[in-house]
Order: sequence, then C-alpha cells, then structure tokens
Amino acid sequence: MLKKFTLSDIIMFLAAFSSLIFSEILWFKGEKEAGIFIGLWVPSILGFAILLKLINNQK
Repeated sequence: MLKKFTLSDIIMFLAAFSSLIFSEILWFKGEKEAGIFIGLWVPSILGFAILLKLINNQK
C-alpha cells in the first residue's frame, strides 16, 4: 500500500501532520488563538493534496 504514495503525497501528509502537532503545542502552551489558526491549516493542506491527486489522475 505504501508503494502507491508519491513523493508529493508524503510531503503533503507530513505538512498536515506537522501543522497538527504544532497547533497542539501552541494550544497547550496557552496560545489558544494561534493554535486554532494553525490547526485550521490541516484540512486545507489535505484538501489541496486531494486536488493535486485528482488533477494527476485526469492526465
């Protein structure tokens, strides 16, 4: 299953995962607004990754 992932898939997943971790760190350090802001990046990054995957599948 991991062989189906391309380099761009892995980069997007790592970007979304690191955004999630960073937002949780900010949240627990007391910077709740910044944590929420960074946490909102996760679905955006994953949505962009899905869009790229769909564009590549059409070609």
